[in-house]
Amino acid sequence: MLTVGEIPRRHHDRRLQRSRELRGGLGIRRLERSNLHPAILAEMSTAAILTIGNELLAGDFENTNGSWLARRLETAGADVRLIVVLPDEIQEIARMLREQAERADLVLVTGGLGGTPDDLTREAVAAAFAVEQVEYAEVAAELRARFERNPEYAARWALLPEGSRPLANPLGGAPGFVLQNVYVLPGLPAEMEAMYNTVEDELRAGPPIGSWRRTYRTTESRIAVLLARTASDHPGVQVGSYPSFGAGGPHVEVVLKSTDPDALDAAAAYLAYAIENIS
Repeated sequence: MLTVGEIPRRHHDRRLQRSRELRGGLGIRRLERSNLHPAILAEMSTAAILTIGNELLAGDFENTNGSWLARRLETAGADVRLIVVLPDEIQEIARMLREQAERADLVLVTGGLGGTPDDLTREAVAAAFAVEQVEYAEVAAELRARFERNPEYAARWALLPEGSRPLANPLGGAPGFVLQNVYVLPGLPAEMEAMYNTVEDELRAGPPIGSWRRTYRTTESRIAVLLARTASDHPGVQVGSYPSFGAGGPHVEVVLKSTDPDALDAAAAYLAYAIENIS
């Protein structure tokens, strides 16, 4: 058996270039993140997820959209830096949109696209970008044709912020849209997921972020030195640990993530060996 001090220590820069489209209008810049190693930053774009709805803030519904999008963005090579829930208030949504559109490469917004009084996301995005809402004639005509029983109600969904690119809703009525680096999707999970699938390829910014997970019957204090050493010796790998306490005693789930498969494998091999052989 090895002690912590005896465990052996084992030991690339390609910046993602932002497209001119994402640089337009708002003067968007990359957020500096001094807590992450350059080898990690070189392979990632950054993303923020804004979920809209008073029902989420009240706890009436779980924020499954935020978790689902975070997992999918990770496989697209995006580093999610923020998930936030906002009320159905135009100024609050617009303020957060302006902030995150400058800080992140991608901003994904879900919710508030229906036709009830609390569906205010279109208005909020228009306010954030200081543009008018305009009717997109082709979108409105398609909605009127699809919803013959109440065509004018449906046509209101075509009042999008000027300059937007409409996104078809494969499973519902209200379209989403893209404005600069902001992607606005429906709030209903099935509709949101279906629409996201139509744009995922254009969101890919680099290699997918791979992960390695293991759960050990131990405490964080016993393996803290090993986790720190793994992060130090494998700078292209993110290291996380998540303790739990139950009837079976303390457990720690250890998670490693990286866009570099070789670096991930090396770090995982070292850490697994180290934890399993610590005395």
